[in-house]
Amino acid sequence: MFSPSAPPTARIVAVLNTLQPAERRVAELIVDSADAVVEWTAQELADRAGVGRATVVRACQSIGYRGYPQLRVALAAELGAAPGDTVVDHGPGVLGRMRGEIDRLAATLPALTSLLDADAVAEAVRRAASATRLLVLANGLSSPIANDLAMRLTAAGRPAEFIADAIAQQIAARHLTADDACVVISGSGANEATLRVATAAARGGAHVIALTSFASSALTEVATHSLVIAPSGGSFREELQHASRVAYLVFAEVFAAAVTAERGGDAVRTKAHVLEVVSENLGEGAER
Repeated sequence: MFSPSAPPTARIVAVLNTLQPAERRVAELIVDSADAVVEWTAQELADRAGVGRATVVRACQSIGYRGYPQLRVALAAELGAAPGDTVVDHGPGVLGRMRGEIDRLAATLPALTSLLDADAVAEAVRRAASATRLLVLANGLSSPIANDLAMRLTAAGRPAEFIADAIAQQIAARHLTADDACVVISGSGANEATLRVATAAARGGAHVIALTSFASSALTEVATHSLVIAPSGGSFREELQHASRVAYLVFAEVFAAAVTAERGGDAVRTKAHVLEVVSENLGEGAER
């Protein structure tokens, strides 16, 4: 289910909404108290979470480990790789806080692809590159990412459509066929309007490519290919508070580049056309 390199906290965030309540308490405690958990026994973790020891073992297995010892080793490795000792104090001012937040986000980016499956990514890129018609759709905070990805793909010669209105999205998705593809972006995988879009696209046989932060959700159940992007929040609670889409913006850029590479010579010719259009739209002031 997970790549061996996927860190424990990223795994937990990806499946947290699918865990049973008791297992979820264990998982949340692991993320919120990671430094302490490394030192605890399974029984100590169980006592603090208010569950039985067997629940701790099941929680570990739910996120891809044989048991608690394997989780502790992986958690220690993740904490050892964390840049906590190299955090720079940029000062209390607005710019200082901004720089600190940028540092926090940058530190999470290496784990962005840790939950991705290589075969799923390769197939999604291939389908996006070869589809007769390609829609890139989302709602809410994910909508700007969908718009950006559609523009990048179109600029690379792979025409892609972004539609803002939720009803219009569903109508367009319902017209798709087995020769088409629809990239659906939803961090939670539970946005009702976005789910309707994915369902409409699947109904006509189109390939539904989901970009989401949760390995198991209503969206991944509908999707043909699920690309799970590790969230940039250090914990589930932090992810909800920040609702960051930085990881998605980064992935959208590299996904578009991968689709471009998949198209080979066509992309090279398109790039020349794009540069021609950009050049024609540059005014005299651009030289200054």
